[in-house]
Amino acid sequence: MAVSSSPSSLPASPFEMSARTLSYRDELLAFMDAHVYPAEPVYERQMRESGDPHFHPPVLDDLKAEARRRGLWNLFHPHPEWGPGLTNLEYAPLAEIMGRSRIASEACNCNAPDTGNMEVLTLFGTEEHHEKYLRPLLEGTMASAFAMTEPEVASSDATNIELRMERDEDGYLLNGRKWFASNAMRADCRVLIVMGKTDPAGPVHRQQSMMVVPIDAPGVTVVRNLPVFGYDDREGHAEITFDDVRVPERDVLKGEGEGFAISQARLGPGRIHHCMRTIGAAERALELMCVRARSRSTFGQPVSERSNVQDWIAEARIEIEMTRLLTLKAAHLMDTVGNKEARTEIAAIKVAAPNMALKIIDRAIQVHGGGGVTGDFPLASMYAHIRTLRLADGPDEVHKRAIARRELHKYDSESGAASRNGTRVAVS
Repeated sequence: MAVSSSPSSLPASPFEMSARTLSYRDELLAFMDAHVYPAEPVYERQMRESGDPHFHPPVLDDLKAEARRRGLWNLFHPHPEWGPGLTNLEYAPLAEIMGRSRIASEACNCNAPDTGNMEVLTLFGTEEHHEKYLRPLLEGTMASAFAMTEPEVASSDATNIELRMERDEDGYLLNGRKWFASNAMRADCRVLIVMGKTDPAGPVHRQQSMMVVPIDAPGVTVVRNLPVFGYDDREGHAEITFDDVRVPERDVLKGEGEGFAISQARLGPGRIHHCMRTIGAAERALELMCVRARSRSTFGQPVSERSNVQDWIAEARIEIEMTRLLTLKAAHLMDTVGNKEARTEIAAIKVAAPNMALKIIDRAIQVHGGGGVTGDFPLASMYAHIRTLRLADGPDEVHKRAIARRELHKYDSESGAASRNGTRVAVS
């Protein structure tokens, strides 16, 4: 089946695409059509034949070489010294296009969690970190993992984390257990960014620190891979134990007690990336649903003529457009007034995007019948992995709580009438 990768047109002001975005967009669409989509069955075959769920298929190297040749490399990086320097709003349509395929982001070196880790190392790493880890990550010659979530506590509240980072004479000793450290099962994963507690008695949001830890440091043990709805993802989601892992003071990022602040800086852009990729996946699911509905008949009538299927298709288009506009608004606010002022929109898209995509993918599966839950179509895998986004980077409930509290704050007596009469930043 021929796949058209052209997403729906975006509105003009205030979200008109810049000349840079349009140029990258055209090149990226051509790359997807000519190389990424044809490589998908090759990728699946190479993975299957290897017998290793964490195998690095050679076709990925071919895609990476072509992406670099086309200038489609490190598009996510907002700092001109290290990447093209696109704003969140400029990068968003490109992330959507890459989200249409599970291999496109990695082909362009724009895959999580490396993107977030590279931004953290850029902003808070030392020159040594830049040379030892950031440059290889930007070159795509190594991978990294982010170790924050823990199995013994409700990690939706990051202040709960228990991994101890205790002062030693020349640094820190780390003891604890993490899980869902994505990328850590890859053979080329070399470094972890680890969040733990350096001062359990300190102010709630100053207890945590982040440290750079080589994955082969003494005392670091990768215990097992965690499947996602039965899928063994190639990058893996590892459970890792830390037993008296010695970390020198120079490997503390930004400074002791800055872990929570770093996590907030890391997650803002990452949520734009996740949500736009999710919109891309929803677009592809809608496309697959339409093609399947056109090609199948039941009880003497094309499936596409069934009123309920037409409702599904119409609702999908409406919901994709609404979610895209909300996500672009969040990106716009982040670029113009900062992450703090955009926090309601950032939380909202994190709830809206995966829920929207899951609804569309579920209906696409229904239209595909039994085929929809097999590996012959990408829908089952898409559903499983986007379902995890309702937990990753904070579960829906945490984001809804934050939105509700800010809404209710408008009606506090101390807030006054001004907050109820439109002090929010206007997009126009």
